[in-house]
Amino acid sequence: MPHAKRNHSKRLDPRLPLVFDTRSLGPVAMQSVSRTVPAPASLGVELVSVPEEAELELDIQLERVTDGVLVTGTVRAPLAGECARCLEMFASSTEVRFTELFTHESGDEEADGYVLDGDLLDLEPALRDALVLELPLAPLCAEDCPGLCSECGVRLAGAGAGHDHADAGTDQTPDGAPVPARRKER
Repeated sequence: MPHAKRNHSKRLDPRLPLVFDTRSLGPVAMQSVSRTVPAPASLGVELVSVPEEAELELDIQLERVTDGVLVTGTVRAPLAGECARCLEMFASSTEVRFTELFTHESGDEEADGYVLDGDLLDLEPALRDALVLELPLAPLCAEDCPGLCSECGVRLAGAGAGHDHADAGTDQTPDGAPVPARRKER
């Protein structure tokens, strides 16, 4: 879902890494661009995100159409997060494809979508929407991550094959030490 249309009080700075100048596009022209740009801040969800300033690899195609500029692209981004099962930190990467239309200014203030700022196209909102929507809400360090032991909380991937709680009646700590006798309530 696109961000609401933004009215820019100032012109975009064409030197920003995610701003593209569309003046070189003719009436029905297409241009392919590959760029490596730093990731903007706050690009993620609760358990996983793209680290700020990490390198994003962009391969995009800008195409002039009647209503504006059609952007089709792929972004490759590194990810850092916390596994939803075992709570260990992990690093991975993702590749997301997106297609968005950037329209010329219109008088409809309620319209959703992305708007060109003159001849400048700010890709950040569309890129943010595409990437964040593809991030998992419950990321895993590995597809087969066994998580944590429900009895003692130890990370099962590192606990070894012999980890079990078959004799739950013996009060022992995870390291096998006896737990002091508990006082019975009367």
